This record gives sequence, structure tokens and C-alpha cells, in this order.
Amino acid sequence: MYTSHTATRSQPLEALAYNTFIIAFVLALAASALYLALPLWPRVSYRAAETTAGTSMTIASRSEPPAFLAPAATATSLLMLLVLTLSLAFRWAATKHPPYANMYEYTIALGWGSTLFYVIFERAFSQRSVGAVVFPGVTALFAISLIFFPPEITPLIPALQANRILAIHVGMMMMSYSALSVSFGAAVLYFVQDGKRRFARLPSAARLEEIAHTSVLVGFPMLALGVALGAWWANDAWGRYWGWDPKETSALVTWLIYAGYLHARGLRGWRGKRSAGLLIVGYAAVLFTYFAVNLWVSGLHSYAGV
Repeated sequence: MYTSHTATRSQPLEALAYNTFIIAFVLALAASALYLALPLWPRVSYRAAETTAGTSMTIASRSEPPAFLAPAATATSLLMLLVLTLSLAFRWAATKHPPYANMYEYTIALGWGSTLFYVIFERAFSQRSVGAVVFPGVTALFAISLIFFPPEITPLIPALQANRILAIHVGMMMMSYSALSVSFGAAVLYFVQDGKRRFARLPSAARLEEIAHTSVLVGFPMLALGVALGAWWANDAWGRYWGWDPKETSALVTWLIYAGYLHARGLRGWRGKRSAGLLIVGYAAVLFTYFAVNLWVSGLHSYAGV
């Protein structure tokens, strides 16, 4: 069977991309365990002690996570980000196109972006708590990619070849979804706190709202730009800017939900559970747009590669 020199050269890079992704998956599991351990570490420890009369009794004392746990969690997330970056770089070199052209590549890229934005927000807000939601989510994404999506490199369909507008459009959508994953994590923790200081190791409700709102302020403009670039590309590819394709419609609904959140918060003064609930609904729309529309709804955007 004839094999081109290009295909032969790409095989070691493809293997490197896959192997480094497996390492990143293991690191994601470790990061999930570390970030979950921080808020879930038992607050009370019990030890046996003897009284002066010679009888034994159980003494309860306040317990804190080991000092190494927090820096270990941060170090693991940073190492994971580095390994994921290498994996995507190897994949890009092997495929000769940005590494988000099918569901396998896009899912890994989405996990990379979510990790990147989490790392940025952890440093900006000096809070590790949102990692307890973000990293299990990233781990789930990677598990889905490994189980359901084939990693083999295949030729791009003509609609995806040599189109810079499309590459920027898809990349912008991926980055917007990644940024919005932080708002989802903060919103989930808000409900765990129930608007009060129920868990001392978690940030206050006000702090979680601040993190979530800032995340949307970062992700929403990228989402709007991604949708606009998609319309531009659609006009080049199909001769119309908008055709109510399922993916277009679902992306528009997602944009409207986050626009509604910003409107309700800024002009209506929505705070608390209502705004946190909107963010959870918004990220549910993100996941629906990403998984359900790509895999189960036929349309012009059916590029799942599965």
C-alpha cells in the first residue's frame, strides 16, 4: 500500500500527541483529587487520650488540610496545562491545521482552554475552590474523548480546508466556552454555599458571584465574536449569513442566555440564586450545542468525525 512521505513523517508526531494527552489525562485525575480534597478535608479529627485517672477518652480537635495540598494542586494544574499545550502542538504539527477540526481534537482543546482560564482566574482571585468543579469536568471531557472519539488523523472535508475565517471562528468559540466554564464552576459552588457562608473553606457567596461575573465578561465577547465570524464564514461557504441551521440556532440561544444574564445583573440588579441559575442554564446550553447538536442533530455543521 502506498504511503506518502508526509503521512509517514506525521506518525511519530501523532503518537507524541496521543501519549502526551494520556499523561495530561492522568494529571487531570490527580488535579481533580487534589482540588476536591481542599474543601472536603475533614474539619474535625479525633484522637485517643488518657486522663489523669488512667481512663481513655476521645478528644476532637480542629483539622486543616496538609500544608502541601494547596501548592500541589496548583503545581499539578500548571503541569497539566504545559503537557496539554505540548499535546496540541504535536497534533497541530502532525495534521498541519489547528487541532480542533473534529470532536476528538476539539474536546481536548476545550479541556486545555478550560484549564488555561482556570489557572488565570486562580491567580487573579487567589482562590482554588472553583478547581473542585472545573477539573472533574475537564477529566470527564477527556474520558469522553478517549472512549468515544477516534484519535486517528483523517483528511479534512473540503469545507474545512484552508479557511482562516473558519479556523478563527472555531477557535474563538472554543475559547469562549472555556472561559465560561469558570462561571459555571463558581455558580455551582454558589448553590453549595446556598448564598450563605455554609462552608468556611469555600469563598463567600459574594466572591463566587464576582468570579462568575468576571468570567462571563471575558467569555461573552468572545462568544459574540465567534458567532459573528461563523456568519461571515457561512456567507463564504453557503452564500448566506444565517440559515437557522441547528448549530447556528443553538449557538444563538446560548448567546441570548448569557446576554440575558448580563442584562438581568446590570439593569435589573439580579444577584444570588437567580443569576447563578442562569449561568448553569447557560453552560447547559454550551454543552448541548457542543455534544447534542454535533453528534445527534444533522445539519451543515456535522463535522464530528465519529
